[in-house]
Amino acid sequence: MTTYGLLVFEDAEELDFVGPWEVFTVSARLRDSADTAVLVSEHPGPVRCNKGLRVLPDHTFDDHPPLDVLHVPGGLGARETQLRNPVVTDWIGKTAERAAWVHGVCTGTFLLHAAGPARGRRVATHWSQEDTLEARGDVTVVRDARYVVDGNLVTSQGVSAGIDSALWLVGRLHGREHARAVRRFIQYDPAPPYLADEPL
Repeated sequence: MTTYGLLVFEDAEELDFVGPWEVFTVSARLRDSADTAVLVSEHPGPVRCNKGLRVLPDHTFDDHPPLDVLHVPGGLGARETQLRNPVVTDWIGKTAERAAWVHGVCTGTFLLHAAGPARGRRVATHWSQEDTLEARGDVTVVRDARYVVDGNLVTSQGVSAGIDSALWLVGRLHGREHARAVRRFIQYDPAPPYLADEPL
């Protein structure tokens, strides 16, 4: 059984945790509910995310079950308010020590750096924040990979890259064929209509 704990906080980027949530919960469903995923927040009550989506956490820092996978999203809150919140960074640091895997998306890597798990590691983050993260020191920012694995730490670039890294992680936990089944179930086969490098 794998228990995924996804941290949520004010101004978290929605798809940074909703995308991996979809991967983790579909993975659990395909394993006959052998696994579980929970949202964890500092406080009970609704959390308003970066684009205005409100979510209701399942647990607080004081009452969540033991977590096998700790998931940390990015967003404005990750690189500003929560970065200065010692309650959040202390919880991340302590929880990461007990978790088998730590998974960060986008600027969630800033929180993992502040809390300790990303120190001295190779990581990915959103392209617009790579220089800022690198300037914090004691970290190697990989700029040409959608996700990076360093020991039990998996970090990814922005938003949709979190789905890629979540699929890699369920494959690592439960096998490649299982990850392929999850990918097929959620019909994840990106084919964006307007590529960033296409001429206008």
